[in-house]
Amino acid sequence: MFRTCVLFASFAVAGFAVGCNPQREEQIEVKAANDPLANAKSILQRYAAGQPPSSEVTSFPQIVEDVRKTDPAKADVLEKGFADLQRSKSGHASRARELLKRLE
Repeated sequence: MFRTCVLFASFAVAGFAVGCNPQREEQIEVKAANDPLANAKSILQRYAAGQPPSSEVTSFPQIVEDVRKTDPAKADVLEKGFADLQRSKSGHASRARELLKRLE
């Protein structure tokens, strides 16, 4: 009985010691991805890594329109690049890398 009481008492002391540990809290700022060009770059990076175009090509016009709201010149480059990627049967990786360079 005495051992059981000592055991529970030691758990209680350990719990208070852990619970009373003064730790400094830090504020972590999370920034929302508001850059419409980020989505296009993500897709182009996957193409540059060797992934072939698939169903995401249907979202190209919307991506271009989102970019056009912030940077019309880059939207024109992106629109022509996406059209080139859709027309081509091969060489997507090199075309995507070239387009990424033009968007920088």
